[in-house]
Amino acid sequence: MRRQRATIMQAAAICLCAAALAALAALPAAAADAPSWLDAKLIDAAKAEGALVVYSAVNEEEGLPTWQLFEQATGIKVAYIRGSDAQMVARVLIESRGDKPGWDLISSTAVHKLPQQLLAQLAPAQAAQLIPQARDPDRRWYGIDANYDVPSYNTKLVRAADLPRSYEELARRTEWAGHVANNETDAEWLTALLRFYGEDKGRALIGALAGTLKPAMISGHLALARAVGAGEYWASLNNYLSLTLNVKLAGAPIDFWTLEPIALFFHEVGVNAKAPHPNAARLAENFILSREAQQKTTTWGRLPVRPDVTTNPPGVLDAFAGKTVIPIALAGEAEKQADALYKELVAGRTR
Repeated sequence: MRRQRATIMQAAAICLCAAALAALAALPAAAADAPSWLDAKLIDAAKAEGALVVYSAVNEEEGLPTWQLFEQATGIKVAYIRGSDAQMVARVLIESRGDKPGWDLISSTAVHKLPQQLLAQLAPAQAAQLIPQARDPDRRWYGIDANYDVPSYNTKLVRAADLPRSYEELARRTEWAGHVANNETDAEWLTALLRFYGEDKGRALIGALAGTLKPAMISGHLALARAVGAGEYWASLNNYLSLTLNVKLAGAPIDFWTLEPIALFFHEVGVNAKAPHPNAARLAENFILSREAQQKTTTWGRLPVRPDVTTNPPGVLDAFAGKTVIPIALAGEAEKQADALYKELVAGRTR
């Protein structure tokens, strides 16, 4: 009798295992391998909408491969409209005035500058994994990669051992005069210096940097990184670290060094409150905040805002240990004042 019971129990267990295996085999491959960001509550409705329109300031060489991951996972076709931050903001505002918004999601450093009622208040699941500074308290936008403002130098023209250790020391490098460049406007960098040093000391220091070094003005931070990497200039007063890394990864002899303070701001993402494809837009925001998307963007040196994503090259952020990092989010009158002061103290005093 005992043997009979054991045989029955073994047979039952085998049946249960077979049934479980059959159930797993019946699952679609996409369900078994679904990425973490693929919200099961949104995917069917997003697919039914059939499209997604992204307005972005990220160049096509980086943006298209990243959004291809979304297309491959969902089957939703992405229309990628690229322009500068100013162009994207202007386009959104023009469409808003005509009440004919053509975009679902916007990716830019200027998302926080838009009228906030144009942006949906959302709490995507992946946002919980971001560093706190990258999460708008009002849930209108989220950071997708970090811009740290640090100076850069050409490694063939300047030795790492000879780099100044403070902005005060940099302002005394008379032998660097005429060999330094900077972007034609850098309001976040200027604002961080003023907050760190105080208004009077900060203005004096910035004026001394410009007066001593006489930096050439370059239009565009990527152009600035490429100019330093090409040896046209020895160094930049400051630049976006991600773009310095971008040029370094391309093989140019360029690197960065850290001086306090370090301004931090974000490339942001926001969803249109009147999105033509609202479910696709919400799913897309969750995607672009995900580990998979952030890991993809490090291919080009962009710096993740998730602690679980490794920088490229690894250990980049270790250089900030013990340094003062100041988050900056300028908009409206504060931005106008900072731009005007930069023109007065830096752009207007160069050679």
